[in-house]
Amino acid sequence: MSSEILSVLEYMEKEKGIPRADMIATIANALKTAAQKGVNSGQELKIEINPKNGQLHAWSLLKVVDSISNPKAEIHVEKAQAIKPGAVLGEIIERELDPSTLGRIAAQTARQAVMQRLRQFEKDRIYDDFKDQVGNIVTGTVRRRERNDLYVDLGKAEAVMPGKEQVPGEEYQPGERIRCLLLSIDSTPRGPEIILSRGSPKFVRRLFELEVTEIADGTVKIEAFAREPGYRTKIAVTSTDPKVDPVGACVGARGARVKTIVRELGGEKIDIIRYFADPKEMIIEAFKPAVPREIAIDEKNHRIVLKVATDDLAIAIGRKGQNARLTSRLIGWRLDIEEFHAAGDDPRGNAISALTKAYEFDAAIAGRLVDMGINSPAAFEGVEADDLVGAGFAPEEAQSIIARVAQK
Repeated sequence: MSSEILSVLEYMEKEKGIPRADMIATIANALKTAAQKGVNSGQELKIEINPKNGQLHAWSLLKVVDSISNPKAEIHVEKAQAIKPGAVLGEIIERELDPSTLGRIAAQTARQAVMQRLRQFEKDRIYDDFKDQVGNIVTGTVRRRERNDLYVDLGKAEAVMPGKEQVPGEEYQPGERIRCLLLSIDSTPRGPEIILSRGSPKFVRRLFELEVTEIADGTVKIEAFAREPGYRTKIAVTSTDPKVDPVGACVGARGARVKTIVRELGGEKIDIIRYFADPKEMIIEAFKPAVPREIAIDEKNHRIVLKVATDDLAIAIGRKGQNARLTSRLIGWRLDIEEFHAAGDDPRGNAISALTKAYEFDAAIAGRLVDMGINSPAAFEGVEADDLVGAGFAPEEAQSIIARVAQK
């Protein structure tokens, strides 16, 4: 049995990294517990394993008495003195046992304890190996897909990328290499579960930190971030050094830095803009090349109403509203985009306004006059009450209108 124990100790130590002393304690405790429940029930045992040669030793712990009432826990003083000269009443002595008397069940229990300790050690090792990598990018190999989850081999452990953390449109085949963000390590009854993500905004942020040295050293800071995985990302950046252009640093020479990130994201569009604390300035910057014509800010409701020209409306809203949604998330305000109408864009309304202002007409009457062709004060020249009656006005209304025009 000693050679078997020694081989187990050496294997666990070399191949699995479990300390020899740890495995010795596990095996000894398992043997002791199993033996005390089996053929050696009722006895108090002491078990030791030699770490060098795997030799197993077992002792029964007995109390020295002058009258035995429990042979499994007590020993007469005369027999005790034969084992240990000078033994006295009440002393606990150790009587060595043949390890083979511990029983087959004890050996099986020890084996189960070793396997259980191995599983527990591997769980602990996985947690220890990856707990400090949360938030970093890791590289692995795609193993399989189960339902909507993707399982990735990271070498020392297997991780999972849930469907909600995947990028729409990305497909991976078993054996492909993949880069992901190590999002978290969750505790489950089966041990720690490593959660990966490519859909999280943190993944793109970490890519920028790896690719842009100015972000890594703190010269450039990402102040705001918004992403729709697989489609578009917007980031707002500032610089602590006035000599460093934050947008240029992120884009790189001839776009080299941002192109590397875009390739990693499978062609996802990335907008990099300069950050402003003032939401009005931020809006203007975020919507370039579209130019807002009017910006109304509602501080109380944290809402911004933006009016843009008809030609810029499609650019401002973006495909399926992406640009508007991402900009709203980027600045943290509710955003409403409306079409801008210049003062000259509504001839009828302008004409009604001119008549009501000139003659203090009711808006409804001014509207009827505009509809019959009188769209300015000058158009009243030569108009008589009968003309108005003929256009549908009551005689009294016609006389009142002509009188008011004449007074002015």
